Amino acid sequence: MALGGLAGINCHCEWGLSGILVGAVVILAAGVFTALPVFFDWFAYQWYYALCWFWFLLGVALLVFGLIYEACCNKGTKAREIDGVEEDGTGVISAPTPYIMIQ
Repeated sequence: MALGGLAGINCHCEWGLSGILVGAVVILAAGVFTALPVFFDWFAYQWYYALCWFWFLLGVALLVFGLIYEACCNKGTKAREIDGVEEDGTGVISAPTPYIMIQ
């Protein structure tokens, strides 16, 4: 169970894919915020550079974790279609009956 059961019994979290996407977004955001002092000379403070490096390294860590998790620990897709079960319980799925308008 995800997060020790805190996420619920029906949570089929995709940790690897989430790590890859969130890591890439954090890396891109760190790049944008680093461009402010480099190109426009705004926020040219040492602590600001340190924060940009922190966010960049956090994004790299998330990205690497996601790639490793997808390569090693992924058990495949967890979303599956339900085998054919009709509402009346017969188990046979049929196309809906076409509606014919009365003239």
